[in-house]
Amino acid sequence: MKQFPDSPRVAQMTRVWPPISVIMPILNEERHLRDAVHQVLSQQYDGPIEVVLAVGPSQDRTQEVADALAAEDPRVRVVPNPTGRTPNALNAAIAATRYDIIARVDGHAMLPPDYLRVAVETLEATGADNVGGIMAAEGITPFEKAVARAMTSKIGVGGARFHTGGEPGPADTVYLGVFRRSALERVGGYDEHFLRAQDWEMNYRIRKTGGLVYFQPRMRVSYRPRPNVKALAKQYFHYGRWRHVVARTHPGTINMRYLAPPAAVVGVLAGLVAAPFFWPALVLPLGYLAAILAGSVATGSGLSAKSRAWLPIAYITMHMSWGLGFLTSPPSLAKNAAARLARTQQGAGANPARH
Repeated sequence: MKQFPDSPRVAQMTRVWPPISVIMPILNEERHLRDAVHQVLSQQYDGPIEVVLAVGPSQDRTQEVADALAAEDPRVRVVPNPTGRTPNALNAAIAATRYDIIARVDGHAMLPPDYLRVAVETLEATGADNVGGIMAAEGITPFEKAVARAMTSKIGVGGARFHTGGEPGPADTVYLGVFRRSALERVGGYDEHFLRAQDWEMNYRIRKTGGLVYFQPRMRVSYRPRPNVKALAKQYFHYGRWRHVVARTHPGTINMRYLAPPAAVVGVLAGLVAAPFFWPALVLPLGYLAAILAGSVATGSGLSAKSRAWLPIAYITMHMSWGLGFLTSPPSLAKNAAARLARTQQGAGANPARH
């Protein structure tokens, strides 16, 4: 059948797609790096793609794998990140890129085949400065599957659409992100003081300078949860600590969703401390436990019996760790992090941080 020149299919095939730079902060990613880069280079995207790997001082063969990938494909380049810190890696990679659209991808992320195409279509349709989608937590073990369910539930992480899904539209932040270079230059890139929460913090600055951050649920990236309670607790403790640093740096950015975990920690601890002297105070920890058990029943459909047993533990670990991190976050944390970074860079002979 004859194709008319103005048909959508022909327009899709003949249009010129803009080039994209993909930046990847890499540290201890020997196991996943090759597959992650392959997922980028095999995208269903007809425009030019370059990949810049910012490699930190890893304890495995990550550097060798990265160098081999660069030797095998001229689209891949490697730049050093002597600090090993994520925001520094991202800024180093951005500085080495050539194109006007920059996509952040993690070293263990598995992109869907149309990820970059959907991102460019969304940037063009919305005029956004940054578009991103869903952090699709997917587990393998019973514990990981329980954490994945908790991470995609409003009980576990609140109403953030990049965790729970939802309709496309403006958002405070998104997972990873595909940016216009002009937006990154306008806000000065990632703030290297932030060991965690650097994505949320930069998206805040993009929005405050008039830019649009846009959630696109079709951009769905697989994410593997932490494998045990200790690792999960450490992850969420640091999330809470650094989210409080963001709140101190940018007053007015905290809402009830962020205050719920520290309020739960205070309530549970207050009830346990007061109970020996005033037994009705047990209503606080017991009420929290009852709510978690009820929520686990409501959200555990389809999980195996082992995963359902882990689900309340996952919820409690996430809430208590995040809340404790938030409450114990010292005012000097960002300043101390900057000082440590300066000492590290001086020892490595690197240039001072830009932020």
